[in-house]
Amino acid sequence: MKLDVLIADDHAIIRDGLKKILADTDDMVVAGEAANGSAVMEKVRERDWSLLVLDISMPGRNGLELIKLVKAERPKLPILIFSMHPEEQYAVRAIRAGASGYVSKEGDTDMLLPAMRKVAAGGVFINPKVAELLASDMSSQRQQLPHTELTDREFEVFSRIVRGISLTAIAEEFSLSVKTVSTHKSHILTKMGMDSQVDLVRYAIEHNLADAQHN
Repeated sequence: MKLDVLIADDHAIIRDGLKKILADTDDMVVAGEAANGSAVMEKVRERDWSLLVLDISMPGRNGLELIKLVKAERPKLPILIFSMHPEEQYAVRAIRAGASGYVSKEGDTDMLLPAMRKVAAGGVFINPKVAELLASDMSSQRQQLPHTELTDREFEVFSRIVRGISLTAIAEEFSLSVKTVSTHKSHILTKMGMDSQVDLVRYAIEHNLADAQHN
């Protein structure tokens, strides 16, 4: 019996590509698709799945919050994150939120099928880069870095601010008021001991927490 995989990505070309890849395997099939966060939750509630391959940034409900919502609905559903964002940005937080693995679309995609099989079997897929990040995260030195003090929501707002996304656009993405996002920004600046958005951008670049993609 083949593993029924649910693919969640807002780019049709990615979903089509994954369908073609899995069509050449003997043990997996794309049995469902979702193009936004709300659709992910609908699909998750419909039936049991062998594996959810999830992009961390999609319209509607997204990101770390979406991982937590999926796990609340289906605690045993294995989740593999497949994202444009480099591991430094989200891998550790995604695994903390409940994902069982993280593969970057910009990295070695040859790892994708082995990662899917391992996660679907109940394992955890951690490549050397993510392993290093997890080890660093547990060290006292990394715990002292300002961005590690941010909540998941604050970190998601931070990651968008440093990519130049306006507070209005961030508010729309997360279905929040601009005032709430502005409050998050103030908390971020306070927690990180910084005075301006320029300081945040400089910090993000120095710690490889910024990228040019908003996927």
